[in-house]
Amino acid sequence: MMPVRADAQSACREDTLWLKGDWGQARFSVEVADTFDERAVGLMNRRAMPASAGMIFIYEQTGPVAFWMKNTLIPLDMLFADETGVIQHIHHEAIPLDETPIPGGEAIRYVLEINGGMAKSLGITKGSVMRHPNFLQEIAKWRC
Repeated sequence: MMPVRADAQSACREDTLWLKGDWGQARFSVEVADTFDERAVGLMNRRAMPASAGMIFIYEQTGPVAFWMKNTLIPLDMLFADETGVIQHIHHEAIPLDETPIPGGEAIRYVLEINGGMAKSLGITKGSVMRHPNFLQEIAKWRC
């Protein structure tokens, strides 16, 4: 099943993240990782994830971010966004169990992990915008 392309003007919810760009819109059901411990575990040890699901990593401060795939069993696309929710970098098809650092950029605040290959199949590109109620609404490009 592909992520739902629908009207993103519905109410913002913590379990839902919207993406939009020249390619269209998509909605993902997300888990929120906004503490150190939640971010450290992420999507480790999961054997599968629904196509329309993901995890949003939210940091207290904007800065350099790098991920790895230690103990992560499924390939992932990682979408790195700045403090306004604009995607600055996409890492496609991160390799399961690989411990090589995956740098996301120097000024990153949010990272969305989705199933590997999903970003390309939907046409998601750098410059696309994410929307979520836990983003800094006073500076978000796409506010709730």
